[in-house]
Amino acid sequence: MRALISVSDKTGVVEFAKNLAALDFEIISTGGTYKLLKEEGVKALEISEVTKFPEMFDGRVKTLNPMIHGGILHRRDLPLHVKVAKEHGIEGIDLVCVNLYPFKETISKTDDFDEIIENIDIGGPAMVRSAAKNFNDVMIVTDVLDYDGVIEAIREKNNTLEFRRALMIKAFEHTAAYDSMIANYMNKRFNAGFGEKQFIVGTKAFDTRYGENPHQKGALYEFDYFFTNNFKTLKGEASFNNMTDINGAVKIAASFGDLPAVCIIKHANPCGFAIGENVFESYVKALKCDPVSAYGGVVAINGTLDRALAEKINEIFVEVIIAANVDEDALHVFDTKKRIKIFTQESKYLVLSEDAYDFKHVDGGFVFQESDAVKDEEIANAKCLSQRAATQQELSDLEIAYKVAALTKSNCVVYVKDAMMVAIGMGMTSRVDAAKAALRKAEEMGIDVSGAALVSEAFFPFRDSIDAAAAAGVKAIIEPGGSIRDDEVVKAADEYGIALYFTGVRHFLH
Repeated sequence: MRALISVSDKTGVVEFAKNLAALDFEIISTGGTYKLLKEEGVKALEISEVTKFPEMFDGRVKTLNPMIHGGILHRRDLPLHVKVAKEHGIEGIDLVCVNLYPFKETISKTDDFDEIIENIDIGGPAMVRSAAKNFNDVMIVTDVLDYDGVIEAIREKNNTLEFRRALMIKAFEHTAAYDSMIANYMNKRFNAGFGEKQFIVGTKAFDTRYGENPHQKGALYEFDYFFTNNFKTLKGEASFNNMTDINGAVKIAASFGDLPAVCIIKHANPCGFAIGENVFESYVKALKCDPVSAYGGVVAINGTLDRALAEKINEIFVEVIIAANVDEDALHVFDTKKRIKIFTQESKYLVLSEDAYDFKHVDGGFVFQESDAVKDEEIANAKCLSQRAATQQELSDLEIAYKVAALTKSNCVVYVKDAMMVAIGMGMTSRVDAAKAALRKAEEMGIDVSGAALVSEAFFPFRDSIDAAAAAGVKAIIEPGGSIRDDEVVKAADEYGIALYFTGVRHFLH
C-alpha cells in the first residue's frame, strides 16, 4: 500500500504519517511536508524519486506526472488498466492526503498580486480530484479532522465503499470551495465583485429539525465558521425560524456597540427595543412597547443574562433568548421550562459577522448585492431642514430609531422616546399606513408617544405622515429626503415646530 502526503496545513500530519507507516503504508511526500516527515523520523520517498523528474519552475510542477496521476487514477478492477500501469512501471497510490495552498490566508494579509497568484494551488486540486474520481480504489483525505477516522477504518478493516464515498464527497466540496474562493476574489478585484458567475459557499453548522414548516428539510450553513465560533446552545434546539429571528434580533441589538441594548423580535420584526442603564432596565423598557407580540418571541441581549434578568424574562413565555453571555445560575431559572431555547455567543457583547455581501432567493435564481450598513456619519452629517433644531436627547433618540428602522421590513417607521422604542409600524404597503398602525398600537398599549423622535427608512411622499406624527406629539423626525414633495414635508414640520433632518441615504429592507 502506498500513501501520498502533501499538505499546506501540517497540523497532525506527522502522527498521521506515522500511523500509516505502522500499517505498512509506503509514504510518498513533497517539499515542506517531506522535509518535516524526515525531520520527525518518518521514512518517506521524495516525489522526484517516483516521478524521476525534479521539481520545476519554482515548484509549480512537481506532481503533474503520469507516475503520480497514473498511480492514483488507474482502475484496479480493469485488466487493461492494470496491464498499462505495469508496462510503464506505474505503481498504485492507495491513499492521497492533500490540503491546498493557503489562498484565503494570503489574500487576507497581502494585496501583492504576484504573491497571490503563486498561492493558487494547481497540483493539489488535480491530485484531490484524481483520487476522488477513483474513490473505488483510493482514499482521499482533505480534512485534518478525518485523520483519526481514516486510521481507525484501515486498522479495523472498515475501509468500505461507503466510507470512501463520504471522503470523495468532502474532497469535491473542498476543491469546489477553493476554486469558488479564487473566482470570487478575482471578480472582486477586477469586476467590483459582480462577475458573470457568483459563488456562495457555506459550511454546514447544524441541521434544523425542519425548515419553515415541518414538511421541509432545513439546515444552517455558515461563512468562515462564524456560528461554530460564536454560537453555543445552552438549552433547546434551534429551528430554521429561530435562526432567522435570531439574526434579526442580534443585528439590531449588536448595532449599538457596548451599550446594554435589548431587542425583542417576533416573526423577524422588532416589537420591542430599548437601551437603559443596564440590560435589566433595557428589557423592562423594551417589553413595554408591545408585550402582547413579545409572547413567544426572541430576546437578544447585548450583555450578560444574569439571574435577576432571567427571572424577569421568565414572567412571560419567550421562545428564544440569545445573549452575549449567560450566568450559570441564570440558566437554572429555566430548568422547568421545556419549550424555551437559550443560546450564547460567549462574549462580552453580541458580535456580527459583518458580511460584505447580501443575497435573497428569487424564483429561478437570486439577487446579490453589497450589504447595507448604517454609517455613523449619516446621522452626524444629516441636514436640518426645519426652523427648529433637535435637542441632544432628541438627536440620541433619532440615532437609535434610525438604526432600528434600517433593520426593519419596509415600509416602516420607528418612534423612540428616552432611548426606548415606543411604537413601530413595518412591512406596510404605504408609509402613512405604517405611521398610523404604529400609533394605533401604541394607543392600545397605553403608551404616550408625545415628545418622541420619528424615523422613516425612506422619504415621506406626502405631508400626511407629518400631520399624523404632529397629532401624536412627535418632536423630531429624520428621513432620507428625495421626494418631489419635500418642500411640503418641510413646511408641515415647521408648522408644528418639529425638528426635521434629511440624511440623503435610504435603507430599504424588503
